[in-house]
Amino acid sequence: MKISFIGLGAMGAGIVSRLIVAGHTLTGWNRTKEKAKSLINEGMKWANSPREAASESEVVFSTVTDAVALRNVALGPEGIIAGLSKNGIYLDMSTISPEESRAIAQEFQARGLTMLDAPISGSTITLVSGKASIMVGGAPEAFERVRQVLLDIGPKVTYIGSQGTAVQMKLAVNLVLMVEVIAFGEGIALAEKGGVRREVAVEAMLNSVAASPVLGYRGPFILEGNMPEVPLADVNLQQKDMLLVLEQGRKLGSPVPLAAAANEMMNACRGLGIDHRDFVTAHQVYRMLGGMPK
Repeated sequence: MKISFIGLGAMGAGIVSRLIVAGHTLTGWNRTKEKAKSLINEGMKWANSPREAASESEVVFSTVTDAVALRNVALGPEGIIAGLSKNGIYLDMSTISPEESRAIAQEFQARGLTMLDAPISGSTITLVSGKASIMVGGAPEAFERVRQVLLDIGPKVTYIGSQGTAVQMKLAVNLVLMVEVIAFGEGIALAEKGGVRREVAVEAMLNSVAASPVLGYRGPFILEGNMPEVPLADVNLQQKDMLLVLEQGRKLGSPVPLAAAANEMMNACRGLGIDHRDFVTAHQVYRMLGGMPK
């Protein structure tokens, strides 16, 4: 299929590469063309605006940081909405609030256009290994039309329900992920304070029933020299999602005390000036609170 992709950060670039390998024709746009050079070398065509990119394709994806960035690329005279054909399908993979997702989708619907929310769960590591999962909300018939394209991105594709329910589910998933990673750091710090060497504690944890895919690739980051220079998700990005979870909890009257605790750990990371690291660095906060050296 002819596919366009808006937002060529680490995840977006990884998705484009998988779609090219799967045999699709790709057109892309990003705020900075520099990030697209390697993809252009792989065969992706460059577009000068989201509108131009959308006009080139049957299916259009976007993944950007937040709702403000999404409105900038999706709406307006140079946005996706201005270039998408009546038969085209637009899928947004960003993690934003369900309310914002529905509001933007309504703008597309008002013009007789189709938008789905289709957030991806995973990291660049799970994407490359072919283990990322995608959740989709919106018209079921539109979902069926793009199911195979989504399977070319990752092997697990789940239709969640009506518009906005997929991003609602993504926030729930990220809540669990966040609490799990922070609890890991808490547990490792406790073991260390009790005399267990960190590398032994990490190995034991990853061999235990508490192990999970996210701990499998993120847990070793806390070992000496293993913290990636370019984080999979830094503290500030991950905290953005927790703030969305807390707001959902408030709006829905659904208690999220563990999300609140996770958010406070991200505040502590920011206070210590380590918010540029992957959020698994919360482990260092626990060490410092426990009186251990950095």
